[in-house]
Amino acid sequence: MDELDSQIVEHLQREARITNRDLAHRLGIAPSTCLERTRALRNRGVITGFHAAVDLRSMGRPVQALLSIQVRPLSRDVIEGFKTYVSALPEVLSVFVVAGSDDFLVHVAVPDVDQLHTFLMDRFSQRREIVNFRSSVIYQHVANQVISPLDGVE
Repeated sequence: MDELDSQIVEHLQREARITNRDLAHRLGIAPSTCLERTRALRNRGVITGFHAAVDLRSMGRPVQALLSIQVRPLSRDVIEGFKTYVSALPEVLSVFVVAGSDDFLVHVAVPDVDQLHTFLMDRFSQRREIVNFRSSVIYQHVANQVISPLDGVE
């Protein structure tokens, strides 16, 4: 990625609904060049999609938690099966398969702490492959909205 590609990606991360014409104007390039570059970034998989960010509180899901989960036996089938199961749950925002003492980190958002408890009891405590789980309530969540390439890393 060159500097122009990086600028296109940065602008689109900040404002995905910007028109091609406005983006080209901000970058000081022709709209045709901007469109060609943006399409190339999508085709190369640098830009994977566009989305609308939502406020979880407004969606009736103000309580967030990270769930640390251990599954056994550790096999591809168990990991893939659990990942498929948990990804389909409506409370789940993200699923991470991780190394270390835990096998999964699951980010959930629910209406209240009672619903978190119910979710854990109903969805996890009866699963045979789960040998241990812990929950950590999230007080604040800050995410970088713009991801840039690291200098010197290809």
